[in-house]
Amino acid sequence: MASEGSTYGDIHRYEPPRESTAAAVGIVLLTVIQVGLVGLFTYGMIAGWASGIGATLTVSLIEANMFLGGVLTAIFIDLAFIMLLYRKEFLPDVMIVKKRRRKWEDLYIRQDDVDGASMADKDQLVETVKRAVYPYYKK
Repeated sequence: MASEGSTYGDIHRYEPPRESTAAAVGIVLLTVIQVGLVGLFTYGMIAGWASGIGATLTVSLIEANMFLGGVLTAIFIDLAFIMLLYRKEFLPDVMIVKKRRRKWEDLYIRQDDVDGASMADKDQLVETVKRAVYPYYKK
């Protein structure tokens, strides 16, 4: 539940991004590397470096396939670093008050039923068990 004095949509904390020049230059360099790797991977796929199946699969084809897999891995790692730098240096850190969703305790348990019901009366215990086991039981 929201603390007192705060309404939904209020901003609790706002820290502006640093927007450093070194991060911008790093992102540009990583983007250039990214474009080069994507070009190399695309050229390799179009040229058929790793094409071959079954009996035609040779050691050189396997190595080419591993090379293209490595290039693809480098593409995703480079992209991860670009996104990491952008998120850290160019996006603000904002905490906003959100509406609390109701939990199952709020929906199904009333305040006076929190401790449960006792079965102190032993005469009704047997009848309660019979009704729990067989719901169509008649008295």
